[in-house]
Amino acid sequence: MKYVKWIVGIPMVLVIVLFAHYTLPGRDVVRIVGTDVKRMDIGSSSLFWAAPDAGTNPNWTRDVRFINAVWPNGEPRVYRNEDTEWSWPPYLKFNSSNVTAQAQDLAKRDGEVWVAVTHYGWRIQLFTIFPNIISIQEVSGPNAFLIPWFNIIFFLILAAIAYLIFRVAQAFKRKRIDPVVENIDGLIDDVGENAEQARAHAEKHASAATSGFRRWFKRWFG
Repeated sequence: MKYVKWIVGIPMVLVIVLFAHYTLPGRDVVRIVGTDVKRMDIGSSSLFWAAPDAGTNPNWTRDVRFINAVWPNGEPRVYRNEDTEWSWPPYLKFNSSNVTAQAQDLAKRDGEVWVAVTHYGWRIQLFTIFPNIISIQEVSGPNAFLIPWFNIIFFLILAAIAYLIFRVAQAFKRKRIDPVVENIDGLIDDVGENAEQARAHAEKHASAATSGFRRWFKRWFG
């Protein structure tokens, strides 16, 4: 059972970690360099794409807004800019057009303007998957220190719920399951004791019968 727990538990933990890493918001300190709109054929990777703009006709082939940025080291970083609407993850984003306008304004400013881009999702070039922008906020510079308060509070609440469930399960086990297990153990012990007594009684009778047969045999046959 120990190996079964590990075999089942490790994939479950891995799935939960990957799900949280994809869904929870992350923030990148980047510099916006431009925006783009591309005609995309959403195929096998449709799970990693959000809904089209609210009020428009959903279609597997559609125009998708993109925001182009660069890391402080000059590496490119591309985001998609789609509404999440009421679907998952529940960011309730309906303002992708406003985010594009904000990004275009930042890209046209003189000098280097650094922003914190809040997003979710992954960038996987092999499958043409992009993280989705949630919001853009100006920061002091490329070395701005950002504290992920939302993720911290989320994991604290999750830990509190897990601890509460654990305590409730312990109380239920102590009050409901343990007495039943003790009764079963007592019943098994009683059955074992009765079986031992029955075996001893049978051996006693068998020994007495064997002794009587031997005495009878000795008396008649010497």
